[in-house]
Amino acid sequence: MINICEVGLRDGLQNEKKGITTEHKISLIKKLIDAGIKKFEAVSFVNPKIIPQMADAEEVIKQAPKLDDVSYAGLVLSHSGLERALKTDIDTLHIVMATSNEFNMKNARRTVDQSINELTAVTSEGISENRNITATLGTAFGCPYEGDIPLKHILHISESFIQSGATNITLADTTGVANPQQVANIVKQFKEYFGESIQLGLHFHNTRGLGLANVLAGYLNGVRDFDSSIGGLGGCPFAPKAIGNVCTEDMVNMFHEMNVNTNTNLETLVNSSKWLEKRLDKQLDGMMMKII
Repeated sequence: MINICEVGLRDGLQNEKKGITTEHKISLIKKLIDAGIKKFEAVSFVNPKIIPQMADAEEVIKQAPKLDDVSYAGLVLSHSGLERALKTDIDTLHIVMATSNEFNMKNARRTVDQSINELTAVTSEGISENRNITATLGTAFGCPYEGDIPLKHILHISESFIQSGATNITLADTTGVANPQQVANIVKQFKEYFGESIQLGLHFHNTRGLGLANVLAGYLNGVRDFDSSIGGLGGCPFAPKAIGNVCTEDMVNMFHEMNVNTNTNLETLVNSSKWLEKRLDKQLDGMMMKII
């Protein structure tokens, strides 16, 4: 079975010039729960002056439906973000850094080594507060400023987080430069290095139209945890020309056509995308919403 982490409420909405209200965010969460989504990256605990679309993070978590089988994650880039997150009842912390020095400086104003030092401590503290931890490593498949990132560098950063207590690692293609062969190679080598004790997730953008192909490459090499965004929303304010994430309903359709269970209802997902499209007053990138 495929495990979907819906990131549209965070990675999707943070890049939209037209924000939506807290009420609409909660409505979207409810619609997606009705469609079968069980895990959300719902908020980001970052400076609201830089990412104003995430200014209502605490209120979203407060109002989000509390169900035994539904979990909410929030993005944390620093210890100050951790302090905000721990004041809420959020289930999971997505501890995020880039594997590229230049990109990490633009995104978090820290070198890679500085972020490792700070965020491994954040990981340990989060675990001590009984929060689940996923370490998400951005630009893992390439950086718009530095080019290719050596695999040994990705493994070293992953190991630092694992040693601090993380059992989940997500490799993120922040700017959509990955290709299926590269994904297959990195996943194989990651699994050979760490074995099956570490739960590996993948996060792809569709900048070059290879998002679903990269998901499939990950799936065929044993990955079952994928981030995706309703309607294909997404992008990164610090990643030139990075467009939307892999579209949730398009990914679900692919897996359903392959007879792979996702525990979601495709029609309800598509209806959720159409509802969001009206709220944002723009055409979304998803394909299934154009034919259903």
